[in-house]
Amino acid sequence: MTESSVHTERVGAFDIRNFIGALIGLYGVVLIIVGLVGFTPDEAARTGGVDANLWTGIAMTAVGALFLLWARLRPITIRVHEDPTGEAETDLAPE
Repeated sequence: MTESSVHTERVGAFDIRNFIGALIGLYGVVLIIVGLVGFTPDEAARTGGVDANLWTGIAMTAVGALFLLWARLRPITIRVHEDPTGEAETDLAPE
């Protein structure tokens, strides 16, 4: 039986949370810009003074930032088993 060393590696480059967070954040920034630029007095009268695009954009930007923070703080890790022959076996870490 051969000895093997085990270590964990981060593999979060293509984590789906990064894509979701970036897209939601991008749409949020677009809505913030639309809310700041396109909110007219006529729209204020129709909506009771609430700028829905601005508030939704702020919320979406915050949610996108939370997704990116989540991916940064809890990355996907794998266990790598290396043996002296140079072969490496990997499996998902339980954490």
